Amino acid sequence: MQQLHNSGDTLKSKLERFSDHITRIEVHLSDENSSAKQDGNDKRCLLEARLQGMEPMAVTEHAAVVGQAVSGAADKLQRKLSSVLGKLRDKQSRSVSPDFSEPEAAEPEQG
Repeated sequence: MQQLHNSGDTLKSKLERFSDHITRIEVHLSDENSSAKQDGNDKRCLLEARLQGMEPMAVTEHAAVVGQAVSGAADKLQRKLSSVLGKLRDKQSRSVSPDFSEPEAAEPEQG
């Protein structure tokens, strides 16, 4: 149970800067091959973030232990949120920024 508490702290610390945009985070943990321990990366963490006014986005990470899976998924989600929100900010800033381009030169009048 302590491992899950630490995982919650990991999520909070890595995603806290996006708290103004995130409405909900869902965490899905699974042991993908619990009966056959052949591959060491059998712990899976799927994180789904819901943002205001946007479609949900999800990332998945596999690892040998739950804490590593959560930390890896949180890193992936952090990068994805940075990218998506950065592009959104850029788009919004371009739509409200004044146009500082040079005005087109008027054709001289023939007369």
